[in-house]
Amino acid sequence: MHCEKITLKSGKIRWECVADGPRDPVTGKRNQITRRAVKQKDAKNKVLAAIRELGEQGYDNKLSGKMTFDDLTQEWYEIYKVSGKKDSTLLRCRKDIDILNRNMAKTPIIKITHFSYQKAINAIFQHYSRNTVKGIHSTAKQIFKFAKKNKWILENPAIDVQIPREQKTIQEIKQDTIEEKYLDHDELEQFLRAAVEHGKTYDKERFYTLAFSGMRPGELCALQKQDLLFEKDTIDITKTMYNEKNNMREYILTPPKTYGSVREVIMEKMVMDMLKKVVLENDIRKMKLRNTLVKYRNSLEDYHNKDFLFARKNGYPYNTIQLNVRMNRLLKFTDIKKRATPHIFRHTHVSMLAEAKVDLATIMKRVGHEDTTTTMKIYTHVTNKMKKDAPVQISKLYGNILSKLP
Repeated sequence: MHCEKITLKSGKIRWECVADGPRDPVTGKRNQITRRAVKQKDAKNKVLAAIRELGEQGYDNKLSGKMTFDDLTQEWYEIYKVSGKKDSTLLRCRKDIDILNRNMAKTPIIKITHFSYQKAINAIFQHYSRNTVKGIHSTAKQIFKFAKKNKWILENPAIDVQIPREQKTIQEIKQDTIEEKYLDHDELEQFLRAAVEHGKTYDKERFYTLAFSGMRPGELCALQKQDLLFEKDTIDITKTMYNEKNNMREYILTPPKTYGSVREVIMEKMVMDMLKKVVLENDIRKMKLRNTLVKYRNSLEDYHNKDFLFARKNGYPYNTIQLNVRMNRLLKFTDIKKRATPHIFRHTHVSMLAEAKVDLATIMKRVGHEDTTTTMKIYTHVTNKMKKDAPVQISKLYGNILSKLP
């Protein structure tokens, strides 16, 4: 066994030990086992444990030498697709598999090493964002874990692989600050004014609803008449919309992002009154259409009668891509320089609640967050800012008393 100290890219020092393991049962080639650890003793023990495990387990010779990566992905997906995952999750996995297959499809799985897989990830990073690559890598780890469990490979080559990073510009670093993730009071007022004065059909109603509810854009697009409870001024959020091909007829309604996302949101009465008008207009339009069709002895077959709140004239719902287009149009009527998408209203709502001194637990429940990271950052930033502004507010309120100091 050979051991030496090495320096990782992160600058950390590690011991790396290498020894010969059992030869490849299919090709008969030499199989070197490499392990790293902080201490030399631990690295040696890891190598010995790996060699021992290989000797005990070995490959499943019937499949391991013949199975290619695309064969493996098919075997894994057949099991994964009946695991109860949402349609949108399954679709994302299929996309991940397609991208991985472009780089490794016909490679025998026993030939895929940590090094070759790292090269594949690096190649994928040239065409996709880091977050997308992280998702692809997560899928690959599950696929290789499945292969190892079935003894088709000895090790998971995706373990300890590094996801590349791009060097950020000063402008990009600036745009990553927490202030960039939400609209402040003046920016929100400016945008909503643009929606009122320059907005097209449903712009005002949709963006006011996003700002004062904290719902996700997909949840907004999925709203139906029965989700609005006007007697209580609440909205039931029980589903989200997914539309892969941006085809109005091929949308999918799925449960929201997380279990905590199923919720009832109490709304401002003025917003609910505005939405009530939308429902009434939808009902009147549908009634007129029905009367016209009856007159000409036609049916409602061409009308998508699902009572979507924000629907086209034929009843089909708008999707999030159209919402993005409308927002980009309205931003041109403002001075807002932030890279804003409809999702920014979700973060804006968190800042509004924090500014209103609503406690964090209540905010989390209202917006349906199970991951507290972004919510916590915005909440902390806004509340800290409020603490800094406290003396100024006190001076405004009690300036007359302070002015009487001797």
